[in-house]
Amino acid sequence: MPLPKPDLILASGSATRRHLLDRLQIPYTVDPADIDETLAANEPAEQACRRLARTKADRVAGRHPDAVVLGSDQMLSWRGGLLGKPGDAETACRQLAEIAGEAIAFHVAISVACPDGRRLDWHETVEARMRELTHGEIARYVEIEQPFDCAGSMRSEGLGICLVERMESRDPSAILGMPMIATARLLREAGIDPLHSG
Repeated sequence: MPLPKPDLILASGSATRRHLLDRLQIPYTVDPADIDETLAANEPAEQACRRLARTKADRVAGRHPDAVVLGSDQMLSWRGGLLGKPGDAETACRQLAEIAGEAIAFHVAISVACPDGRRLDWHETVEARMRELTHGEIARYVEIEQPFDCAGSMRSEGLGICLVERMESRDPSAILGMPMIATARLLREAGIDPLHSG
């Protein structure tokens, strides 16, 4: 008799990540990690993104040791520095004016904590080129989308995609904050396969 599949827990309260994970048509529950996301001094974006994804998975795995826990994180870097969440319309407009026409990078990391103690990690950098934007376009976008809780003031799962000229990524869903090709692969390695008939 085959062993039962382990439970899956998403260590995030993000509606976008839930929507993405729903695509795999596997049952899961949500338990947000609620960790301190303060960055260490001079911490590179890729390193910080990996660390936070793993910390989220580990925090929730500590509460659910018999489950497979999926943690993820996303950061935006520009000219060697990180672009944080604007918090208000004025800051959002300023951020978007600064990066208009510029090359930016989205760093996305996922980490899977398994009941047997294994940690499966993955990282992707999405290279993007922003469009040249007028002040009117920026103001209109910020008014409609109100991306105050989005790094770099861009909600890429919504209207923010209109701000981008082009992007390069191994996984088209990576820009949304949870790369589904890699997620499906790591979940298979953890014993959860959406296409398994058993």
